Amino acid sequence: MLAIIREITITCFFASYTVVLVLELLRLLGRIPGRGLLVVVMTGIGIFTHVCYLFLRAAPEASAKGDVGLLASWTDWSLLLALVLAVAFLIFYLRRPDTIIGFFFLPAVMVLIGIAVALRGMPPFSRTEAVELWLNVHAWAMMIGSGAVLLGFLAGIMYLVQSWRLKHKRAGSSLRLPTLESLARLNRRFLVISTCAVGCGVVAGVVMNLNRLGDVGWIDRGVLLSLLLFCWLAAATALEYFYEPASHGRKAVYLTLASLGFLILAMFGILTTSHGRESSETSNLLGDRVDAVALMDDRAHKTGSGSFEVLR
Repeated sequence: MLAIIREITITCFFASYTVVLVLELLRLLGRIPGRGLLVVVMTGIGIFTHVCYLFLRAAPEASAKGDVGLLASWTDWSLLLALVLAVAFLIFYLRRPDTIIGFFFLPAVMVLIGIAVALRGMPPFSRTEAVELWLNVHAWAMMIGSGAVLLGFLAGIMYLVQSWRLKHKRAGSSLRLPTLESLARLNRRFLVISTCAVGCGVVAGVVMNLNRLGDVGWIDRGVLLSLLLFCWLAAATALEYFYEPASHGRKAVYLTLASLGFLILAMFGILTTSHGRESSETSNLLGDRVDAVALMDDRAHKTGSGSFEVLR
């Protein structure tokens, strides 16, 4: 199985997205049985091969390239952005398969893949630069995700207060709150934002560790709790959008309140370990190690040149 995955190239997922675009264009010919299912299947295949290709580019074996950063080139970032758009298209399509969003998403995905191929000749950034870049992305994404969870929590508290006031006929006082519909909609939006931001933060943290240590560090408590927070947020978002109970707004509020608990747990795990403190330290160590390797190479080059002069 691994040998087959290693044969995946850009052509594999580009061809999958092309087939999906053709299937979407077939809408213009009328209703075709099974077309929607084929769109989902081919998009899933494209995303799977896309992820596998990026995973192979970031595999620990790639660290043998010396000071070359992992997932630290314009090609890699173009492919990552194309993957984000492909996943967004699949999510939107599953929610509203009757829309024609594929006419807009899929060409953008294919253009980004084309840009990635065109930029293959550009040199990647160094390992130290890659660590700093992904560290910044990780920190900002986790901060945005945490802020979105907190804002959703406040919207949820206001929803519960307004619901209680309406039940007891006290909502007409001078102390007004937004309507329940507005608060529920705001709560759902913050839930989606927090899920996307924390997901980006987890991915950036994984790439950062690969560049910094050559290993993800799955057993680290901070990493495990961050993954747990993301899994919960993803499950809560899926439950919010794909399950329709009688009290839709109240469900979103309870999910957000639970998300706050997971956020506090994750922050406690990060602050009580070296997860948040070791990043800059290991980045400096990595920079020192790279400088030492460069110095050794320079000395070896000079020694080789001197020997050549003597022999000549």
